[in-house]
Amino acid sequence: MMMQFADKMVSYDTFLNDVASRIVEMINRNDPETLSQREAYRRFGRGNVDRWRRKGLLKTCKRPGKVEYNTAELRRLQSRQQDYFT
Repeated sequence: MMMQFADKMVSYDTFLNDVASRIVEMINRNDPETLSQREAYRRFGRGNVDRWRRKGLLKTCKRPGKVEYNTAELRRLQSRQQDYFT
């Protein structure tokens, strides 16, 4: 399937890939580099964060009195197929 724009023809797959890339850029632009443990629990679910940490998939950034996680790492783990039963 092709989509016609005023200046060119683009395949539907190319159009979707471009839209997806723009959405990812917008999300990454608004995300801080690290999230506190409380915010990570709120955004990604306490069970998910604890499971990823227990399995060694998520590393912590420890500061005095704070535990933080890399936001990009959390997003990557969120996009993986669920691993509840393994």
